[in-house]
Amino acid sequence: MSALSIITLALGAAWASGINLYATVLVLGLLGSTGVVTLPPGLEVLQSPLVLTVAGVVYVLEFFADKIPGVDSLWDVVHTFIRIPAGALLAAGATMGFGDDTMTALSLLGGAAVAAGSHATKAGSRAMINTSPEPFSNWITSIFEDVLVVAGLSLAVFSPVTFIGFLLVFLLIALWLVPKIWRGLRALYRRFAGTGGRAGTDLEPAGKGFDLSPLKRDLD
Repeated sequence: MSALSIITLALGAAWASGINLYATVLVLGLLGSTGVVTLPPGLEVLQSPLVLTVAGVVYVLEFFADKIPGVDSLWDVVHTFIRIPAGALLAAGATMGFGDDTMTALSLLGGAAVAAGSHATKAGSRAMINTSPEPFSNWITSIFEDVLVVAGLSLAVFSPVTFIGFLLVFLLIALWLVPKIWRGLRALYRRFAGTGGRAGTDLEPAGKGFDLSPLKRDLD
């Protein structure tokens, strides 16, 4: 593989890991084991039948968990500590063939940053979508994410220049979207916490420094 192909593979693996780690391992492992592409030495472990089997089993679990509102967000929270380190390791593994410690260190940092960006975009978006009472938007988004991972990795492997453009567009969208998602989640939290706070304080006895006017208005 050329230097450009290796770099885009490292970026692609890190980016895709932030969205769906197990689909990433399956796609790269199957491409390597079937001879469609030659993986760098640091990623050849993905071709192992054992690794592919474990990734396949967990991917099936995630496929169903990711379709259940609330469960998907809990899954994302847990995988914050899995996807980002895995993305860093996959990026480092892709560039390990360069034999340069500096490149490996940069790949670890860059892979972690890219995986964190894609993971934050996915997890935040899904948390906002979960506020919708119907499940269909959650299902559609989940399937779209799986397709996006396969498409993005295909570009990273077969069309490096196109993937770089795709990744830049994705990162720009993420930079624009994540702050909005964060503000939306904070507003939801404040609304929920505020409602809970009033429910707890409206029934406190008088003389304790609590404002009973909301309860009085409700009784009127």
